[in-house]
Amino acid sequence: MIVPARHQAELPLERLIRTERPGDEATPLDVLFVGAGPAGLSGAIELARLAREDGGPAIEIGVLEKAETLGDHCLSGAVVDLRGFRELFPGIEPGALPLRGPVPGDRVYILTERGRLRIPAPPEMRNHGRYVASICEIVRWLGAQAEAVGVNLFTGFPATALLTEERRVVGVRTVASGLGRDGSPGSGYAPPSDLSASVVVLSDGTRSALAQAWQAWQGIGSANPQIYALGVKELWEVKQPLDAVVHTMGWPLPLDTFGGSFAYPMGGNLVAIGLVVGLDYRMAGLDVHGRLQRLKTHPLVRSILDGGELVEWGAKTIPEGGYWSVPERLHGDGLVVIGDAAGLVNVAALKGVHYAMQSGILAARAIHAALRGGDTSAAGLAGYDESLRASWVFDDLRRTRNMRLAFQSGFVLGGVRAGLMSLSGGRLLGGRIPVDGDAVEPRLPGGDEDPKPDGRYTFRKVDAVFRSGNATRDDAPSHLVVGADITGEVADFYARMCPAGVYERDGDRLLVNAPNCVDCKATDVLGPRWTPREGGSGPRYQRM
Repeated sequence: MIVPARHQAELPLERLIRTERPGDEATPLDVLFVGAGPAGLSGAIELARLAREDGGPAIEIGVLEKAETLGDHCLSGAVVDLRGFRELFPGIEPGALPLRGPVPGDRVYILTERGRLRIPAPPEMRNHGRYVASICEIVRWLGAQAEAVGVNLFTGFPATALLTEERRVVGVRTVASGLGRDGSPGSGYAPPSDLSASVVVLSDGTRSALAQAWQAWQGIGSANPQIYALGVKELWEVKQPLDAVVHTMGWPLPLDTFGGSFAYPMGGNLVAIGLVVGLDYRMAGLDVHGRLQRLKTHPLVRSILDGGELVEWGAKTIPEGGYWSVPERLHGDGLVVIGDAAGLVNVAALKGVHYAMQSGILAARAIHAALRGGDTSAAGLAGYDESLRASWVFDDLRRTRNMRLAFQSGFVLGGVRAGLMSLSGGRLLGGRIPVDGDAVEPRLPGGDEDPKPDGRYTFRKVDAVFRSGNATRDDAPSHLVVGADITGEVADFYARMCPAGVYERDGDRLLVNAPNCVDCKATDVLGPRWTPREGGSGPRYQRM
């Protein structure tokens, strides 16, 4: 039996929280958003709009993004609720947005190895009035809107540390580039840069290293620890367009494992297919990438992909704890946390983009008021927490607060309990269901026997990573912090857990091929800690 937490390194707080002010040559900003996803860009756009409308002094706004270009690291389903767009751009029509088209219909199936049973779509999964989109394209479009209103975009600059003075965040430091594998400066070396800000906004997505560090430093907890899922996704060009959004449950996952698959029509002959699996799974040898390859052998899925070609591949973790796992405080002196970094995802509805956008908008309004009032302390920024928790975002999260947690008792009983919660609007079985963090969940012996990759429908991890556009230098320093006492059995667990082939067992040793990493953060949940690395490293998604 393996308990991942026993082998996991501690969060490197001394690297992520630095007790020092920005240097003399720091770039001065009023507000810095760390992460150019839907949350950060929406917040920057709203703040720029407020500053322009109030006629007061200019507010210097920056957005820091670790990817080489906007959208390169963004991956999602994505079926999008337009509520966030309509809040940010009142009166905008869907035709003006970067969408692939309206959802044409919904189909939900329970799968067995060769069969399928269609069931009515649960209320939370009915997508009438929603749109299919590429999250990469959404982010690039939002970036253009941000630049048009004067927001400064800094791409290719990961933030490696929060700079602090006493209990206040006063800026960030970026990652140095051009280091050799041993950490010494190479021919293309560029030193880290400091950026100062009255308010730093952590909008850097799921399993944010900086948000984890800040919460630990401030002693901020939550009713339940955050739990996660790993999603592995492929984009295919197929012979026939898909005529509905398809979700499945059951096979190829064990009955004690939470998860399911999706297939989304992405316009024209493009189809996105993926498998999402809760990282509290109990079989030590479960391999999410391998299970997705197995899924593609099912007659239902094969009928969608038949004659098609794999275009792109990617992986990402998703915060699944919901209402009970949102940190008890999302603001502090000089800092707020928004979007996936705050855990704002509705797992029952498989939605989070509009929550991310709304949290950015509400943060912008609170920051604007704090700047104009001359108080960016925790007290001055408290309006963000207050408005978020009074908003429709928290109404939704509270209504579905236990639907994911119900599946801790297994697929069958969990399905019954979740159904009762759905029918009652969350009123039945509404008390908190305690859960442990994913890393403390014991893993039992057992391994996968996945189909041998055929190179046409099923693929090895190394081939999949190639299709992510991974641009990491082979001689870059490792950004993964490995814990102690890594046995051969634990190495096998890491090798199965990681969808990108970063880990390999060599005898009783663990080999780490860090350049393969696509920043999905599954390793940070269950294994070696992920830390920010050289700008532009990782995937370069184009249409995910």
